[in-house]
Amino acid sequence: MSAHTTSRSEWLQLDAAREADRIAAAIRQQVQRTLKRRGVVLGLSGGIDSSVCAALCVRALSPHRVLGLLMPEADSAQESTELGGLVGTHLGIRTTLENITPILDAAGCYSRRDEAIRSVVPTYGAGYKSKLVLPATLDGRYKLFSIVVESPEGTQTRVRLTADAYLSIVAATNFKQRVRKMMEYHYADRYRYGVVGTPNRLEYDQGFFVKNGDGAADLKPIAHLYKTQVYQLAEFLGIPDEVRRRPPTTDTFSLPQSQEEFYFSVSHETLDLCLYGLNNSIPALDVAAKTGLTPEQVRQVYDDIESKRQATSYLHAAALVVEQDSV
Repeated sequence: MSAHTTSRSEWLQLDAAREADRIAAAIRQQVQRTLKRRGVVLGLSGGIDSSVCAALCVRALSPHRVLGLLMPEADSAQESTELGGLVGTHLGIRTTLENITPILDAAGCYSRRDEAIRSVVPTYGAGYKSKLVLPATLDGRYKLFSIVVESPEGTQTRVRLTADAYLSIVAATNFKQRVRKMMEYHYADRYRYGVVGTPNRLEYDQGFFVKNGDGAADLKPIAHLYKTQVYQLAEFLGIPDEVRRRPPTTDTFSLPQSQEEFYFSVSHETLDLCLYGLNNSIPALDVAAKTGLTPEQVRQVYDDIESKRQATSYLHAAALVVEQDSV
């Protein structure tokens, strides 16, 4: 079994072969019959979700109908591009490299972000690195974002963000997801392909995506799967070990940053089980026995899940119109 699938998560065990076939059949139907597209395009980030989606699309459509885009920018880890390329080679699909740094620079992504950071860390400048962090859900503190900055000498400082600084940083960095999606749709138009979105159930349910950025897609093949289930499929589909061992990362900021410290605040293994428990009305006491948390801590995670659902409902919403029957 994958290192990311533990004995405590039997609630989430898949028949991986059956599920892979079921998803592949759905992709085939959606792309060829519903969307009437010739193939699919998706971004390859070197992460587990995009890798599994690419493998499922190959299973559904064949390698020559799947295009993978490698879209690094100035803050991307080199490992992301290397692993994305590795997956493309492993699956036998076409890949195209598009460095999106010039587009982001022209849009002011980096300068707008740096200006916002300087509003709370005046010394921030050339050679500095940064990332956003949240306190853990279970530590009892208010969920307020801080910025961690690292000087060129390697000294790190953590500073609480003002609301305006936080919103400005997020608005600037969201250019990255939106430019990547713009590039995906360029290739989709070029080849008459459908665009594949790669969120897993945690990301989809909890609003961990950018509206009209990575949240935009023509099909989302793994949005019903918990993260631990994605790892199970990755093992079955033969995704390279280097990708399966890589911790989930946002790869958005210049300092290494886990999804846990940026958004989810607990490990994906724990959040999977808590989300499953909440979705299936399982008492907190039973979920606590599975996760090693106390019942009160499980209820804290439940509250955080519900809070994020409410706060991010806008991200799932379609555009509003005056007359519904006009669309």
